[in-house]
Amino acid sequence: MRQTALILFALLALVAAPPTAGQSAARSYAVEGECGGWPATRVGMAPGYCLGLIWQRGGEGPRMPRTLFELDGGDWLVADLGTWDAGRGALWRLSMASGQARWTRLLTGLSMPHTIARGPDGRLYIAEMSRIFAFDPARPDRTAVVVQGLPDNRLHENRHPLSSFVFDADGALLVNVGAPSDRCLDIRGAPNWNIAGLCAENDDQAMVRRYAYLGSGRWSADWTPWATGLRNSVAMVRHASGAIYQAENSVDLTTPDRPFDEINRLTRGSDHGWPYCTDMATAMPGWTARQARCGSRTAPFSLLPPHAAPLSMLYYDGAMFPELRGRMLMSWHGYRRAAGRVVAIETDADGAPLTDVRARYAIYPRGSLPYPVAAPAPRARVLTPGWNAQAGRHPMGAPVGLAVARDGSIWIADDRNAAILRIARRPA
Repeated sequence: MRQTALILFALLALVAAPPTAGQSAARSYAVEGECGGWPATRVGMAPGYCLGLIWQRGGEGPRMPRTLFELDGGDWLVADLGTWDAGRGALWRLSMASGQARWTRLLTGLSMPHTIARGPDGRLYIAEMSRIFAFDPARPDRTAVVVQGLPDNRLHENRHPLSSFVFDADGALLVNVGAPSDRCLDIRGAPNWNIAGLCAENDDQAMVRRYAYLGSGRWSADWTPWATGLRNSVAMVRHASGAIYQAENSVDLTTPDRPFDEINRLTRGSDHGWPYCTDMATAMPGWTARQARCGSRTAPFSLLPPHAAPLSMLYYDGAMFPELRGRMLMSWHGYRRAAGRVVAIETDADGAPLTDVRARYAIYPRGSLPYPVAAPAPRARVLTPGWNAQAGRHPMGAPVGLAVARDGSIWIADDRNAAILRIARRPA
C-alpha cells in the first residue's frame, strides 16, 4: 500500500487539474476515495470491486492506449495506436515511481500496434498492422521481424487493419487477418461480385493463419489457414487445455438489436460463416440461404450482445479475486447500449464458456433485452455495470486491452478516453 500522503496528493492533483488539450471534461474520470492504493473512479462496480485510476491523458503519454503487458520489474509496456493512420503508433513504458505514472516512449513510427505477448523462447513479441516483431525493452533500438507480409489493411481502404496473435502449444503463431470489407455488399445491399473473391473461403483474409514454429525464435515464412470465415479476430485466447477461443465482432448493421456478436471455438479447418451467416445460422441480409449455406458452417459456441465489440479475452489466474479464478474475462468496447463493460464468464475445466438459453443481456442506461430464445448465451458476471456516460462523473467506458497483474488486479486500457485503469478489491 502506498503512503496515505501520496494517495491524497494524487487525488488532489486529479481533482484540481483542468481538462487538457485533446481531453474534454466529458472524457475525464472524476475520483473520490481510494481503490487499492490508487484514486478511485466513480464508475458503478459489482459489489466488492472498485475501479482505480492509474492515469488519464494530460501531458506525456499515449494517445490511444490499446493493450498492456506487465514486465518483470513491475513496469508496464503499453501499445499506443496513435491514430488510425499508418506510422502514427508508439510503444511506451509505464513506471509508477512514488505513486505517479511516468511514461517513456520506447518506439515510434509504428503502424497500429496491438498485441504484446511473450513467446516460446522467452522474448517479447509485438504485432503491427502488417508484421510481428521481437522486442527487448532493455534494447529498444533492436527489433527483429519474425512475420511480415500481413495485409496492409488501412482503414477506409479495408475495414479491419489490426493484427493479433496467440501462441499455440507447439509455439506456432495463430495470427488474425481481418476481413477486407464489412460484408462484401455494394451500396444497394446486394452481393458485390467485384470483391466477392475477397470474401470467398479460399482467399487470404477474414481468417486466422497458422505460422509453424521453427525453433530459436524463428517462424516459417509460409502459412496455412487455421480457421476461416472470421470478420475480425482481435480477441483470441488459448486455454491450458489447448482450446482456442475467439470473440467475433459481427457486421455493422444499423439496427441496435442485431446482429449478435459471438464466441467461437477455433479448430483447424473450421469455417465460421463470414460474410454469409449471422447469429447461430441465419443468412446475412443481402445473401440468400442457398448462397450462405449456414448449415454447413461452424455455428458460434455462444452469442454475445449485439455490437458489444469484444476486443480482449483472457483467463483470470490471479490471487486477488478467488471467485474469478478460471473465468474468461472479456472487454466490450463498443459505443452502443450493450457495450462499455468488462465481464467475467463462467467456464468448465477445459476453459469452455458455460451457457444458458432464454438469457438476457444488460443495456444502458438500465434494463435488459433477450437473446434469441434457443441460442446459447454466456453465463457472465458484469464487473462494471455502471460504466455508461454520467456527466461530471465519468465517460462511457471503452475498454480494450485487459491484463492480470502479479498482485491479481485487473488492468484495463481505455483507448477512447485515453486512460489506464485497475480493478481491485473494494476497501472494507
